[in-house]
Amino acid sequence: MSIISIDLPDEKAAAAFGAKMAPLLQTSDIVCLEGPLGAGKTTLARGLIRKFCGVSEAPSPTFTLVETYENVIGALWHFDLYRLEKPADVWELGLEEALNDGICLIEWPDRINAILPDTALQLSLSIDSATARTLTISAPKSWRQRLRAAGIE
Repeated sequence: MSIISIDLPDEKAAAAFGAKMAPLLQTSDIVCLEGPLGAGKTTLARGLIRKFCGVSEAPSPTFTLVETYENVIGALWHFDLYRLEKPADVWELGLEEALNDGICLIEWPDRINAILPDTALQLSLSIDSATARTLTISAPKSWRQRLRAAGIE
């Protein structure tokens, strides 16, 4: 597992990092977004979704628990599992289909860690100040080459 740390001085930087990640996505990818409330998980996800799917609006799935978006290579499933009552409930949200045929972007992945494969990319945000964040990337082998090619090291 390779660890990369990136300073994100504000929300704009978090969204821009998400946009930088978008071209790297492939079918069956799992990107996990971790961090406390207000750390910027949804901001980063929105930047990624806007770039990947060409949408101007990307609502937070906090209440719906999942939003899906289409791209030419397949569907991107954005899960927010903060309000998930029990881990088994994730199957009712379409996780199996998302894992098989789509790309998964998962906020609060700790709710289902036991079922996530080791190949998932872990993006962990920590709060440094009112606006600044630190992003720590835990990249399994399958992600290292792609991140390096995008200049994320």
